[in-house]
This record gives sequence, structure tokens and C-alpha cells, in this order.
Amino acid sequence: MNTKILLGEDRIPKQWYNIIPDMPGPLAPVIHPGTLQPVTPDDLLPLFPMGLIEQEVSSQRWIDIPDEVREVYKLWRPAPLYRAHRLEKVLGTPAKIYYKYEGGSPAGSHKPNTAIPQAYYNKIFGTKRIATETGAGQWGSAMSFACQMFGLACTVYMVKVSFNQKPYRKSMMQLWGSNVIPSPSDRTNAGRAILAQFPDSNGSLGIAISEAVEDAATHEDTRYALGSVLNHVCLHQTVIGIEAKEQLALVNAYPDVVIGCHGGGSNFAGIAFPFAADKANGKNVRLLAMEPTSCPTLTKGVYEFDYGDTAKMAPIAKMYTLGHDFMPPGIHAGGLRYHGASPLVSQLVNAGVVEARAVAQKGCFEAAVMFSCAEGIIPAPESSHAIRGAIDEALQAKEEGKEKTILFCLSGHGQVDMTAYDAYFSGQLEDYEYPAEAIRESLSHLPKVSF
Repeated sequence: MNTKILLGEDRIPKQWYNIIPDMPGPLAPVIHPGTLQPVTPDDLLPLFPMGLIEQEVSSQRWIDIPDEVREVYKLWRPAPLYRAHRLEKVLGTPAKIYYKYEGGSPAGSHKPNTAIPQAYYNKIFGTKRIATETGAGQWGSAMSFACQMFGLACTVYMVKVSFNQKPYRKSMMQLWGSNVIPSPSDRTNAGRAILAQFPDSNGSLGIAISEAVEDAATHEDTRYALGSVLNHVCLHQTVIGIEAKEQLALVNAYPDVVIGCHGGGSNFAGIAFPFAADKANGKNVRLLAMEPTSCPTLTKGVYEFDYGDTAKMAPIAKMYTLGHDFMPPGIHAGGLRYHGASPLVSQLVNAGVVEARAVAQKGCFEAAVMFSCAEGIIPAPESSHAIRGAIDEALQAKEEGKEKTILFCLSGHGQVDMTAYDAYFSGQLEDYEYPAEAIRESLSHLPKVSF
């Protein structure tokens, strides 16, 4: 029985899958934060190149991947699909467990799948510099790598608590030529306003987004790049699921459940959306998004219009949200800290197409250690949420005595995230459930949108 299921470079997908034509019902409009009216392509031009704006609103089911992008993809794609024989044996489960491994990219995660096309479309548009944000550092390192591939400068606003906790992610970005700034910073009006109110702020993705958006909007040669949430980001990530379907077909397998970790939605969309297309056509497959109890966007948030950032500069979208004022706890070591969720993933959750489950971080790290001892790969803390979900599904199959095929996305390796493992082994990690009253307070500040 094969452990690795591989595809040749000639099987790198030639098109991305756009789920918009297969969504359950029409999409809610994206709203301009100033006018509170639906945004136009011209409204987005200060932030994004036209090629990405066109993809953001496209209703075309399949969108061609440029040859220049596929050429860089060859550095790590197609990514391998593994059968987790050793983990199955440890668990004593009748379930078959497969995982799509995205940690072989230069940045060590799935994020370059969208960073490369974003850099490409900016390059041909005439952009000279990218301003972006990062939390745990996966996106910032991916965008830094992508900018290096296409000769763009890059400024990364990194959430301050992660800047301090993950120094080697910062080093990766600097190695690829990026300027990395802890956020909130004194470089922007948004950052200075937060520091004036909260001088010891740990930062948040919402704040870092505000700083990067302000930077891009106030410099003619600069555009903004986002690593999750947006439609075009989810689109680019579908190479994961497209390849996985082809690889599973080679061994005559099809999943009963597809699992991804969920922060903003890019990794989950990448593995799940191509299977959501099958589900829309009557296939019996469950799609499970795993998130942390300390940032329970899908499981405790509300499905409403909200700002994408703390300073209310980014467009307003209808999504599951904890409120743009949400501030994640500094003790949360596993990433996945964004206050909102992809509007596409949110609509699928609201329609019952996608399930969501929140898990505590100690259980996630326990699952990551079990996986690493069986399979050898050290998972990124974010990925541990998906591993926890896969193990729980496999143990349920064991309890019920039923065969089950499980597919999950191992979104990246954890070799530059060992401080989080240090905290786990030293007993410093706490299970933290974000207080309901704090969520209610944050949600009381949602914008009043009547669409």
C-alpha cells in the first residue's frame, strides 16, 4: 500500500476552481466603509491590481492559471498526498486517513499558493511594493518569498505578540528582503491611535490589516495583499483540493469527511471547495472546519456585516465575525486569530453545507505530538486543529466499528514554530475559551448596513 501518492509536474492544475457559481444563493454585496454602498472595481483599485479585482467578482467557474505562476508552482507543486498508515495503527481505527501536505513549499505552508499569483498580478499591473500583514508569520513569509520571485519590495506589519513569539518567521521574511514591523506601530495613523489608547497592545490581525491598508492607500506605487478571507485568495488555494481529488482517484478512494483548520478560511477553502462542488452535485461528503476556542469565529460569532479591520478602513463584508474590535489572547499559541471569516466559507456554514467545530489548544498540541511521533512531520500549530479533527473522526469510527475515509490538509510544518511546542511541553499553555461577554461587547460595535 502506498504511503505517498504523487503527481508529476505536468499535473499541476491549469485552472483554479471558482466556487461562486455553485454557491447556495446569491452573494451579499461588499460595502464601502465610507459610503456604506456596494463597492465598485474603482473603489478597490487603490488596494488591488485589476487582475485580482476581476477574480474577486468573477462568476466564471474555472479560471486559467498563468504560465508564469505555474512555473513558480513547480518549486513544490503538486504537493504529496500521504496515507497515514502509522497514525491509523496507533489509533487502532478502521478509518483510512489521508493528508494533503502543504509544508513542502519554500515558505513551509499553503500560503504561497496565493502569494505567488498575487505578486504576479501586481507585477504586471506596475506595482513596485506590497504592504501586507501577518499574524503567526506564515502569510508574511509567503508574501516575502513571492515578492522576491517577481522583484517587488515588501513591507510586513506583524502582530506584535507573534513578532516576539516567533523570531524565526521574522528572520525568514527578512531573508527574502522584506521590512518587518511589529504592529501596532508608530508608522501609521492607525497604529499610533491604538498605541495612544493601549500602549502595551499585543496587536491583532485587524490592527495589522489597518496599518497595511493605510500604507498601501497612501503610496501610489504600493498595493495591499491579504493572505486569507477574500474570494480571490480562496480561489488560488483550490489547487490543494483539485490535486487531492486526482490523487485519491489514483487509489480508488473518496473521502467521507474533508477537514481543514480555519482562521480566515484560505486553507479550509483550498482543501474543501473542490469537494463542495461535488456536494452541490449530490455527493455525500462532509466538510468540517476546525477552529480554536480562543477565537471561535464560526462557532460563536454572528453572521453579519462587519469591517475587515480594526480602524474601519477595509471594505465591509457579510461574514461570521466576533467583531472588528476583537482582541485575541496573547496565550493563544496556535495562530488562527482573525476576528472574521471568508464570506464564501461563512455563507456555506450558514447554509449548512459546512460544519464548524472549536477545539482547545492543549488538545490540539496533544494531537500534533501524536501525529508527529507516528508520521514524523512536525505540524504547524495551526495545522494541529485539523489533526485533532481527523483523530476525533477516526476514534469515532473505531467506537462505532465503521470504516470511514478521512482527508485533512496539513497546511504547513512547525519547524520555525518550536516556541509554541516549548510552551506546551513546559506546561505554560492554557486552554482558553473566549468570554461570551467580551464577544457581546465587540459585536455591539458592528456597522449599521441595510443590504
